[in-house]
Amino acid sequence: MTITHIVLFGVVGAMLIMTIREVAPQVSFLLTLVVAVALFAVAITRLTGVLVPIERLAQEADVDTLFFATVVKIIGIAYLVEFGAQVARDAGAGSIAAKLELVGKLFILVLAMPIMSAVVDAVAHLLP
Repeated sequence: MTITHIVLFGVVGAMLIMTIREVAPQVSFLLTLVVAVALFAVAITRLTGVLVPIERLAQEADVDTLFFATVVKIIGIAYLVEFGAQVARDAGAGSIAAKLELVGKLFILVLAMPIMSAVVDAVAHLLP
């Protein structure tokens, strides 16, 4: 699927949602969710093709695979949380969106702790 197909799918979906929203708001939200999930699924499938070359570069640079895996998880959490928050905002639940973002930030903080610890250890070893 090319970017043209993806954009057309999004535009047609948005126009259909705008048309249906006046008549059946519940159906328009479900259609919004379907279109958003479909677009997100396409993005994820494209993203997986990028991970292999990045992982190869990390191995060539002798970067610990723990760090690489953690960074990939953090990026995944950021995208998933953003997606969920946007869907919640589309549904008119801004407070839920804010809580999703807070939880996502906390998860990222927890995942980043080993990396932050390694950076502090590396700096400590460099200082006399």
